[in-house]
Parts: sequence; structure tokens; C-alpha cells
Amino acid sequence: MAFLKYDSRSEIISTTGAIGSPQLLLLSGIGPATQLQRLGIKEVLDQPLVGQEMADISLNGLIIPSPNPIELSLATFIGITKLGAYVESISGFDFSALSVSGSQSMADDSTTILNQLGKGSMTFQDAVANSTTNLGFIAEKVRGPISKGYLELENTNVSDNPKVRFNYFQAQENLRKCAKGMKIVIDVVNSKSFSRFHYRNTTIQDLLQMMVNMQVNFRPKHPNSTTSLEQYCIDTVMMFWHYHGGCLVGKVVDRDYKVLGVDSLRVIDGSTFSFAPGTNNPQATIMMLGRCYNTWDEGFCKTEEDDQILSQTSLHDDFDRIWEKKKKLKEG
Repeated sequence: MAFLKYDSRSEIISTTGAIGSPQLLLLSGIGPATQLQRLGIKEVLDQPLVGQEMADISLNGLIIPSPNPIELSLATFIGITKLGAYVESISGFDFSALSVSGSQSMADDSTTILNQLGKGSMTFQDAVANSTTNLGFIAEKVRGPISKGYLELENTNVSDNPKVRFNYFQAQENLRKCAKGMKIVIDVVNSKSFSRFHYRNTTIQDLLQMMVNMQVNFRPKHPNSTTSLEQYCIDTVMMFWHYHGGCLVGKVVDRDYKVLGVDSLRVIDGSTFSFAPGTNNPQATIMMLGRCYNTWDEGFCKTEEDDQILSQTSLHDDFDRIWEKKKKLKEG
């Protein structure tokens, strides 16, 4: 949050993110009147679109215990498919953090599942139990997405998280792409090149079952989770922290990111995005937009480097327009 100057052009700029900015607007009395009244918040502006069209890129994948040592690696893209699924890998981490159960480690989950499956290879069980970091994670995520949800307040305490529902796979197209993306992940695991990184006696069904039993979310699990990839996507979906929406351009803010119907208030962050790319959200773009507003009287902020970065984002046209406006103001 930034407060700029103490004069007639003074502004407040909210940059608290896709969760924080809609929450702050609601707490400030800008939002759906019924929601504000229910919580006893004084209404400043009845704006029913605040907190609407929240979305997040879904994440699904497989954790593969390896019989051979693997190096520590952050998320690395393996490929971008024609259907819009982004496949990436992570290795060498303790993936127990993925489990929401809290009380079970990755080793406990894996060993218990293998016992339930009746596997007799103690080598595999011991390897998982003794080296929780000798694991690889191959995942796929679908850019976009089309599925949309909402954000609303639970109470008036700014320190409490609001209620957020992303409605993963509400759109059938997103679910279809996820299932096809998982098929690609399975093909990678079954490939000859990958053979030395997973145990021979471990089937894809075993790996699917391990993920289902890991409790990566609080969703109910279904008997066909390991036989239907669409059901598997629904039952094992995880967030990938690419959430966006809630203060969309043209609905909550105008093309200059000014809150519609309110003077001297802007929102510049991921809450204004209607779409997220398959890679990380363009944080550099947001920072440059903020810098332009923050240095309104100090000259121009657009550089050749800015152009190179912005040319890869959907905000390029908006940035050009803002820069031209600044140029005209500076010249007279």
C-alpha cells in the first residue's frame, strides 16, 4: 500500500495482491452491498464485482521415488504442449510439505501406501523411508484458466484470511486439458530415458495411488481416482500460487487502474489480471507499472529493457499508453 503526496493529486495505491486488494476494498466499504451490510461495514460504494472472477492455475502431478541419487533442483520447465499444458519438474526436496495431513511425513505416506498395495520390495520402502529427498515431482499446469470463483470476507479483521473459492475445473475444458496433461506426465515417467529414475516394480497405478493417499488437499477422494485421469485431477489438485482476479480492469478498475466510482484510489497488482500465463505471473511488469505511478513527476520510467520484458506480456499496450500520457504531461 502506498500513499503519494499531500496535495490535490494525492493518491492511494493498493499493491497487496490478488487476495489482499479485494479484501482491503471490501473492508473499506467498496464491494457488494449485501456483503458489506451483513458484516456491518459502512457502504462507500456498492460494487458487486469486487472479489469476483478469482482464478488460480491448477497443479497436478506425480511424485516418483528414485533408486538413484538425484540432485536438488528448483522448478524447471520440461516443455509446453500444444494443448496449453505446461510440464515441469522439481527434485531433491522433502515433498511432505505437499500433504495437508500435517502428522504424516512423505516417508510415512509412501510406506503405508506400499504396504496397502502389498508390495514386497523392502528396498523401495526403505529408500523412501530413509531419504525423503530422493524424490522427483513431475507436474503439469494449465494456463488461464477459464474456471472462475470468488472472494468474500469472513469477518472484519484485516489480519484474518478472507474466504476464497477458485472453482478449479468448473469449466470442462480446463478439466479436459488437465487429464491430457497428466497423460503426458505419465508418458514421460514411462519413457526409456526416465527408466533409471524410478523403481521397476512400481507401476503408474502405484504412483497415482500414492498421490491420492497423500492428502494434498481436503477434497473427498473417489474410488476411480486412479483409473480416471479427470477424476484424478479433481481429487489431487493443488494451488500453484498464480491466483489473480478480484479487481479486474473494466469491471472494478479502469484502464488506468483507478477504482471505478472512487477518487484517488488505484489498484496495481495481480488482482487486475483476467488471465495468468503458464509461467510465473509477470511480477516485473507490476513493479514497473507501480514505478511509473510512483515517479509521475520525476521523469520517464520506460527503458529498452522494460520494452523487452513487456513485449512478452499482455500489459504491453497499457504500459505504452501510460508512458505516452506521462510524456505529454512532462512536456507541458
